[in-house]
Amino acid sequence: MTAGKAARLERLGTDGRYVIVPMDHGITLGAVDGLVNIESTIDAVTDGGADSVLTQRGIANRVHEHKNGAGYIVHLNGSTSIGPDETDKRPTGTVEDAIRAGADAVSFHINVGSEHEPDQITSLSEVTSAAREYGLPVLAMTYARGHDVRNDDPELFAEDLGHAVRLGEELGADIVKTAYSGSPGTFDRVVESTALPVVIAGGSKGTDEETLDMVHGAMDAGAAGVSMGRSVFQHEEPGKIARAVASVVHEDSEAAAALREAGLAVEA
Repeated sequence: MTAGKAARLERLGTDGRYVIVPMDHGITLGAVDGLVNIESTIDAVTDGGADSVLTQRGIANRVHEHKNGAGYIVHLNGSTSIGPDETDKRPTGTVEDAIRAGADAVSFHINVGSEHEPDQITSLSEVTSAAREYGLPVLAMTYARGHDVRNDDPELFAEDLGHAVRLGEELGADIVKTAYSGSPGTFDRVVESTALPVVIAGGSKGTDEETLDMVHGAMDAGAAGVSMGRSVFQHEEPGKIARAVASVVHEDSEAAAALREAGLAVEA
């Protein structure tokens, strides 16, 4: 690893653990709550403890003054929820575009098992090759999504998620993101499938305590952190939930303790 890549990876996390808040959803969902005034949301979550934030490159000029020294990741593909197929993520920029936008890293989404997998494999390979030239880290968002994905059985789903994260490593990524399989006992299969740091997606929105229990379970299984979007940026108090998530990831706090420390209510 080059010195430049090592330095940039350090900007994305803390001691090899990561609390990343992706806010590229404007391209997918439009200007939803939490993204209208994205400046204040970025300020809140980074002040609360997020290690890095992630957006599409066109938002870069709204990011830098508000990220409180946090790392910055530029996402390089996308689709819309009103388009013909949301799983058909298409390139939205290049590694060079991301560098010009001031990125410390780039990210790319691939739906392993979908009909779009072949094109997305090619595109991710091109991104990792280009990023290597500049010593720029790559976060591969490797989801298992398709007709043959076995998401009705947690153990088999973990096998498919493990395949997805291993694909990210094989294609040259530096960090991989995927869904949580539902329990530490199944997610350890995902983590052991790759030598790379694995971060989990936020998943469907539950209560704050359910979200933090999920994070704690993933960390118990060996995950390196989270890349959690709507559960954080659409929270009524995004700074406080970011602080609670950071407490679980970086301090191994239990969910209830992390909520209390952040000033959030603990469910009865």
